[in-house]
Amino acid sequence: MPEKRIIRVLIAKPGLDGHDKGAKIVAKGLKDAGMEVIYTGIRQTADAIVRTAIQESVDVIGLSILSGTHLSLCQELMDKMEKEKVQDTLVLVGGIIPKKDVSCLKEMGIAEVFRPSSTLSEISQFIQGRVSR
Repeated sequence: MPEKRIIRVLIAKPGLDGHDKGAKIVAKGLKDAGMEVIYTGIRQTADAIVRTAIQESVDVIGLSILSGTHLSLCQELMDKMEKEKVQDTLVLVGGIIPKKDVSCLKEMGIAEVFRPSSTLSEISQFIQGRVSR
């Protein structure tokens, strides 16, 4: 039987938001679900996030944003990923994201948006369903 590939997830806190409790909870939940999780810490730039994603060969980038700057931060990350030719990396966003912004985020290439009502199980199942094995 072939060995099951471990999904590698990068959890990052872009921008100036310093509140990271939710990101740490998600990181631990994904680790408990059998994924390898790299947590970058707070106040990360798009450059640093993409550089780490490349170095760590991650399958998923998960952004935690509570500051209200999700549209500009996500666009900056997606632009940097395009510039660096980072393809086939699933990008997810979680945090305080208004419903009215979800479609805009998806249009820019964000695979899914997880709002405060999302469960760790939903996040884990989404990742497992979308990352090829």
